[in-house]
Amino acid sequence: MLGDITAAKEIYIACGYTDMRKSIDGLAALVQETFGIDPFASSLYLFCGKRRNRIKALLWEGDGFVLLYKRLENGNFKWPRSADQVRSLTWQEFKWLMEGLEIDQPRAIKKVKPGAFC
Repeated sequence: MLGDITAAKEIYIACGYTDMRKSIDGLAALVQETFGIDPFASSLYLFCGKRRNRIKALLWEGDGFVLLYKRLENGNFKWPRSADQVRSLTWQEFKWLMEGLEIDQPRAIKKVKPGAFC
């Protein structure tokens, strides 16, 4: 199906800035040459520009690439800025990113020693 991202087995995020003028071929080359990952794998690759209000997603569907583009009208994505790195995301981290949250959420549950009161 066209653009069914749930078919992706892995999600990779390109940390840092990406030139958003790149299209399918440029982004696929970036995945292969810079990050050393096969762009033809069943994975979703995410890219973000300097303004952080636009992302592109690249997905191989077996017979061709799909390029998805999202632009926020208000606000920006909380994008990790460690340049020239790629990192794997879980589906939960992907959901947080799309909701405008940090992908590295602090632990919500405190560890309490037995017998200790808050």
